[in-house]
Amino acid sequence: MTMRYAVLGTGMVGQALARKLRALGHEVAMGARAPDNEKAAGFAAETGGLAMDFAAAAGFGDMVINATSGAHALDALRQAGAENLTGKVLVDISNPLDFSVKPPVLSVVNTDSLGETVQRTFPGSRVVKTLCTVNANVMVDPARLPGEHVIFLSGDDADAKAQTRAMLEAFGWRQIIDLGGIDSARAQEMMLPMWLRVWGALGTLDFNWVLTRRPDQDPANR
Repeated sequence: MTMRYAVLGTGMVGQALARKLRALGHEVAMGARAPDNEKAAGFAAETGGLAMDFAAAAGFGDMVINATSGAHALDALRQAGAENLTGKVLVDISNPLDFSVKPPVLSVVNTDSLGETVQRTFPGSRVVKTLCTVNANVMVDPARLPGEHVIFLSGDDADAKAQTRAMLEAFGWRQIIDLGGIDSARAQEMMLPMWLRVWGALGTLDFNWVLTRRPDQDPANR
């Protein structure tokens, strides 16, 4: 089914997601702080998508994807407007990384998460945390890596998670693990320090986690 997506953010993650959704036949608006943003305009010219500011894009989308950096996510979503997010699935991909220190650390951790903060700040939206544990290229093309590697879901709304799962399956994901409520976004975000260390050790972004199970156990969250 063709849908309208708003992808907020013009960087590597936003470009990868918006272009994949366009390739799948969806209507996509890329949101930026200004509607004449050069990267958003380039996306629109190359794909037939739309370039808008955050508010217009959020108003356009049936589903909204926050692909901004964690440090600027709340500001971008405030610019998008609570009235444009109310009732909608808000897929949060951002990570609360503090780049003022090396290596970066999490600015929100242990007893809270950015996913939870987004849900509290915009209680009328239905936040689902996902795709924050892999590189942008792997997000939209899991088949670039061999085997059945995993991606995770966190959120309080079952229907919102079902819609997000359908999007992930369209991307090619098969091992999708539902971790539970939005508080489980803490676990996803806390994988980032390890992810950064593995990137440094391997020297490549093309990797992901594999979850192994006993063959006689039927996966409950497949």
